[in-house]
Amino acid sequence: MAVSAKEVEKTEKKREQVFISEADQYVFAQGSHYDIYKKLGAHISEEDGKEGVFFGVWAPNAGQVHVIGSFNGWNEESHLMNKLGSGGIWALFIPGVKEGDMYKFLITTPDGRKLYKADPFANYAEFRPGTASIVTDLSGYGWTDNAWMKKRSEKDMKKEPMAIYECHIGSWMKHPDGTEHGYYNYREFADRIVEYLKEMKYTHVELMGIAEYPFDGSWGYQVTGYYAPTSRHGCPKDFMYLVNKLHKNGIGVILDWVPAHFATDAHGLGNFDGGCIFEHPDPRRGEHPDWGTKIFNYGRTETKNFLIANAIFWMREFHVDGIRVDAVASMLYLDYGKKDGEWLPNIHGGNKNLEAIEFFKHLNSVLHGIDPGFLTIAEESTAWPKVTGVVEDDGLGFSFKWNMGWMHDFCEYMKLDPYFRKDNHYSMTFAMSYNDSENYILPLSHDEVVHLKCSMVNKMPGYTVDKYANLRVGYTYMFGHSGKKLLFMGQEFAQEREWSEARELDWFLLGEPLNKGMHDYVKELLGMYRKYPSLYRIDNSWNGFEWLNADDKERSVYSFFRKDETGKNNLLFVLNLTPVEWKDYKVGVPKKKKYKLLLNSDEARFGGGGREIPAELTAVKEKVNYRDFTITFDLPPLTAAVFVF
Repeated sequence: MAVSAKEVEKTEKKREQVFISEADQYVFAQGSHYDIYKKLGAHISEEDGKEGVFFGVWAPNAGQVHVIGSFNGWNEESHLMNKLGSGGIWALFIPGVKEGDMYKFLITTPDGRKLYKADPFANYAEFRPGTASIVTDLSGYGWTDNAWMKKRSEKDMKKEPMAIYECHIGSWMKHPDGTEHGYYNYREFADRIVEYLKEMKYTHVELMGIAEYPFDGSWGYQVTGYYAPTSRHGCPKDFMYLVNKLHKNGIGVILDWVPAHFATDAHGLGNFDGGCIFEHPDPRRGEHPDWGTKIFNYGRTETKNFLIANAIFWMREFHVDGIRVDAVASMLYLDYGKKDGEWLPNIHGGNKNLEAIEFFKHLNSVLHGIDPGFLTIAEESTAWPKVTGVVEDDGLGFSFKWNMGWMHDFCEYMKLDPYFRKDNHYSMTFAMSYNDSENYILPLSHDEVVHLKCSMVNKMPGYTVDKYANLRVGYTYMFGHSGKKLLFMGQEFAQEREWSEARELDWFLLGEPLNKGMHDYVKELLGMYRKYPSLYRIDNSWNGFEWLNADDKERSVYSFFRKDETGKNNLLFVLNLTPVEWKDYKVGVPKKKKYKLLLNSDEARFGGGGREIPAELTAVKEKVNYRDFTITFDLPPLTAAVFVF
């Protein structure tokens, strides 16, 4: 593939010596060494005119630590590391070791046990099922996204469009050449995903499962290598290419980030040096019984440093634009997913994890202090207050929060037979009653289309054509509602099967009229969303949203409009959630103006019945629903109509 001259990786002529000073050790012990990843791990270095690799590892409980690897025949005695001080850091420079060499740390506990551990700070890992770390060099990539990075730090994303495509690289599309796993390299994936996201008009891609993990079925949510892009898709500089290309094409990159728990695999962080240094030593605080994973010890300064520096690492070294923090609720509540006797209360006897709360405040303060445009997004499923509130006002400091309440209400309502929707009418209006409490993202994520929950289209009631009509109206409601947007891959063309990480999306469905129609419709929604500022400028207050009729439960029709501070190009939404046509349907409107039709979900090209709605309606003086003016039209069954005025 063609690579521009500017993107050719640069080779440094002279290596600087890497070493760990007493100051490094002290600041790490205090929990504020934010570039500790440049010291611990494996770094190509030069000492006394000899090039090699400097190894550093934190193992305070170890009796001895050796470096073993492909360069010494995995000899367990040849390279004993030096303990630098009382903080438990071990270090050793080994001349002749080079990029591509595999290695592990052999940790001998005081009672003589031998533990073979991958490097917690490794930047590259052996392809699973291998578990070794690999020496690599992150320096010298020719980034060409300076303009993007400058604009990012200046933007207030609360006032910008954000339409996120959640994507799992390994199952988005498989290689057609019949290779065993079918994995695309990051560079190959970049070329294909950029074209697709630009066509569909998404603003961001959220990538699942980038930090190294051993088990495909965990989807990347049980991590062993927090500082390594997974080798399933290539080397770290291949991942840099992906981010750089997305930025060059105006697309932001958000990573799933998992500080809530980690994998228990023998080569990972658990019982790392014979003791519990990453996880909490009390299993009532240090283990998730339902998930079979370990929980980080947020009260230990070095462990907090490991995680905060990791987020900074992805921001600085890979130019990532934000992190979506997984399972925040499981961190905030000590009794999350646990029965009586399985959890330990805090010092006040309550269930709040005080150390995790302080961790989030610290994390968000540091990240936004470095770059105010960097996004931190909380997947938080409870009513915890001020998740996106400022730290100075006792908030957690996140940029955005997934609106899991909206998602739940939406899915439960849309699954209902339309006959019963009138009895659940207000579940679709409820989210606006608390919308101004946080900065929200509306998520229809991978979690909604797995574990026998059905795909989005197969959640819908009725015959096949009704299912698609229902979903088109549902998506229109989502794009009209206050809040940024997130759709999981495949939902944009109504994938009918549940998602599986083991196979690619059912792209062949684009040959079917209903799926092609859905694909085109979502593209229209995305284009409309990005074109009209009234849909994104004011997402967190009533200044940007107004109900016209939230109470028409007998006909299951909702009408509202979106606006911004200019008062121009307001968008009016009328949504019919029943398979019944409402003749001469009246909508009370705020102004005596012309209302121009932008979108009719019942158009034949989208898979609808082809029933027409007038291209332009003029409001007349008539009081309806406390409004002085009215428009009247025939509202087709299971149809969304959007007007601009």
